[in-house]
Amino acid sequence: MSNYDVIVIGGGPSGLMASVAAAEHGASVLLIDKGGKLGRKLGISGGGRCNVTNVKETAELIAHIPGNGRFLYSAFDHFNNRDIIEFFENLGIALKEEDNGRMFPVSDKASSVVSALIGKVRSLGVQIMTNSPVREVLYAEGAAKGVRLESGQAFGAAAVIIATGGKSVPQTGSTGDGYPWAEAAGHTITELFPTEVPIVSREEWIKSGDLQGLSLRDVTLSVWNPKGKKLISHRGDMIFTHFGLSGPIALRCSQFLRQVQCKTGTDAVELSIDLFPDHQPQEVESQLLHKLELEPKKAIRNSLKGLLPERLIPLLLSKAGLDGDLTGHHLPKSGLQSLAVLLKRMPVIAHGTRSLAEAFVTGGGVNLKEIDPKTMESKLTQGLYFCGEVLDIHGYTGGYNITAAFSTGYTAGKHAAGHL
Repeated sequence: MSNYDVIVIGGGPSGLMASVAAAEHGASVLLIDKGGKLGRKLGISGGGRCNVTNVKETAELIAHIPGNGRFLYSAFDHFNNRDIIEFFENLGIALKEEDNGRMFPVSDKASSVVSALIGKVRSLGVQIMTNSPVREVLYAEGAAKGVRLESGQAFGAAAVIIATGGKSVPQTGSTGDGYPWAEAAGHTITELFPTEVPIVSREEWIKSGDLQGLSLRDVTLSVWNPKGKKLISHRGDMIFTHFGLSGPIALRCSQFLRQVQCKTGTDAVELSIDLFPDHQPQEVESQLLHKLELEPKKAIRNSLKGLLPERLIPLLLSKAGLDGDLTGHHLPKSGLQSLAVLLKRMPVIAHGTRSLAEAFVTGGGVNLKEIDPKTMESKLTQGLYFCGEVLDIHGYTGGYNITAAFSTGYTAGKHAAGHL
């Protein structure tokens, strides 16, 4: 049986970075992946452009990782977003900052990032095995001892790093392989659920498809609990689909929708869209009045064009109980007020989300109470480390999850090498 200092299972962002860190700190490293190509998830991230990190300060980064982000403070001490930027720029990957602090390669090609990272892994002498699914992690006397492949071939190691990802985007190889190996070492897996995932609504006006494909720019989407308390709001862009809502702010609200469902046992959860987030209801009412007064003899369904998305006007008028053929001159003040209120809080009843396989990120994972945040080592089994999405950590899209993956990967690799 061949022996290595460190074996890394999984060739995604966290596994590749763990391999780099372990090798840089003097370990002999074997990187094993069940697929034929390393970095598959990295290659499709950021819409194929690879959002490598986000430049926000640490406190803001943590705030954008609502799923146990505080666990990452120690890992960020070892390798944070600034280190990630320096790492890739040292590999010859020029980066640029875009909206909301997102960092992309100047080339706009994820392939350049993947190639550079794999090239770094190879340059450090890491042994790579692809098309080599792992059957089990080998344990003895309370410690990780190596791995056995499905082929029956076994490899020994002083430390094993599980970097197999979650269960989202399974076409990249993330099919939850690491969870049973964690459980075999005594770990508990918190409930898995989809995050950063489109929202499902069974409202008739959604099912009709009349609004399918309509995008709303710079609006606010909120999630409400059954007592009428606002749980969360996110501002940005969204899109209506044939099944519900998608787009950045819908994805961000999805996990909070699930929280309401889990805590209350209710299926239907109220969301609301604020179409004029910079204005108070009275100001919106004034805008409406001004628009209608410009063409007092025109039907309000036509007068409102230009102020509101045209495809949305019939639904809004219906919800406000207004006849679209009414002229601005004949619209009662109460009707104007009702419409203004609706534009500030247009209700959408949600009934869940799309599946975990359709999510961008997996919620839940290896219980963080059983992991040392300073090293990513198991508190239950010596020489066993975890990094990336297999852990119970999840953030918003926008460079936050990949930052967590790179940071925990580097931390795990560094300390796995130090374990020797």
